[in-house]
Amino acid sequence: MANPVLSTKKSEVGDIRRKNKALILNAAKQEFVTFGYKGASIKRIAERAKIPRANIHYYFDNKEELYQELLNDIVSIWNSKFDSLNPDDDPNVALSAYIRSKVMYSREDPEASRIFASEIIHGAPLINDYLSNDFKVWVQTKVDVIQGWIKQELMDDINPYHLLFLIWGATQHYADFNVQVLAAMDIQEMDESNYEAIVDSITTIVLKGCGVKPL
Repeated sequence: MANPVLSTKKSEVGDIRRKNKALILNAAKQEFVTFGYKGASIKRIAERAKIPRANIHYYFDNKEELYQELLNDIVSIWNSKFDSLNPDDDPNVALSAYIRSKVMYSREDPEASRIFASEIIHGAPLINDYLSNDFKVWVQTKVDVIQGWIKQELMDDINPYHLLFLIWGATQHYADFNVQVLAAMDIQEMDESNYEAIVDSITTIVLKGCGVKPL
């Protein structure tokens, strides 16, 4: 029989670890966005998190390991938004939901998008293995779903890869190039109504461009 006291203590320790790692990763996100991977420092990350530097090394051996986990978290969240699709889903509903989730994630966590974009722009040195393996498998499953819709004549015979690239580029633009967007629209910041308009516009353009049948 399990000792309830020990179980409670283990649970508390687990909660503390999760909270500390989340605190460190959040501080690291701000540091990497500001200085990039090469310019970021563990010392400043500790200062941002308001914890001793030794606490960071308790969870992460070095800056590369910390950066790698941050990238893994970003990719995991992005992929989870589009992981449950199958050819039997309605493309109107599925693509609309995916576009909305991507736009809103750009609003809620723009730093994550910028960090990922910076990694790709610099040749993806730390996630090249992921791009060559797991990412390829993930993309192929989504391509298969889209091809399934095409075979069912639920949308036009378009290139599934380019559809995915279009959605990624359009939705992440509002995070990666936010300063440019604000300047073009002549506003100080975007509010909820702006993001709802973005969702509506991209969704309409994508669905009509793909010939997705209306509900």
